Amino acid sequence: MLQLREKEIFETLKRMGKFKFVIIGGYAVNAYTLPRFSVDCDIVVKDKEELMEIEEVLVDFGYAREENNKDNASYYGDFLRLEKDLGDNIKVSIDILIKEVLDRQTNATFSADWVFNNSEIRTLRGKTITEELKLRIINLDALFVLKFVSCRLTDIRDIFMLAPNIKNKKWVKEEISKKYDFNRLYLKIKEKITSKQFKDTLQGVYGIIDDKVFEKHKKAILDLQKI
Repeated sequence: MLQLREKEIFETLKRMGKFKFVIIGGYAVNAYTLPRFSVDCDIVVKDKEELMEIEEVLVDFGYAREENNKDNASYYGDFLRLEKDLGDNIKVSIDILIKEVLDRQTNATFSADWVFNNSEIRTLRGKTITEELKLRIINLDALFVLKFVSCRLTDIRDIFMLAPNIKNKKWVKEEISKKYDFNRLYLKIKEKITSKQFKDTLQGVYGIIDDKVFEKHKKAILDLQKI
């Protein structure tokens, strides 16, 4: 079932290759660390004209517009979800954020320009399939900022895996602080990653993680407080 969903997302992204969008969310994480599976693919576009062209292509590919689905989204704002039913109660969806990313936990906003300016062409690899795609993906530091601000359990697992590869920790902390109280978020994340059960929940998503690797990643998170 996971392979079928992932294969469908990759085929969908191929059909969208001519459009201007940036991948964020779980599929962006896969470009920088051990791949994990995500049901939804989150993308950002700058305007509704681009959205309409993408929607037309995806509808032709079997997707349908889903209304009033914001409660199921990590990020929203001017938002559209397109969903495809693969049969046997298996569905995939493309979540399109227009003009900005609005985090539902903190009400912090990130403009589409910010997302595009902090993105690059990267290789996207599957977890259950061997296929690779070259697409515009938000860069690691900016992705870390988005997920740190959102701060759900799934985001905390992702930033834990991303943390050792941050290129500019000072920039990351400054960008987070512009949007929300860094210390408040940091304390929430620290509580999670130092709990006894965190490693088990992390391995349930990313697979077995060596103790030394785990401690290295934890230290990278905790060191942000010292900057």
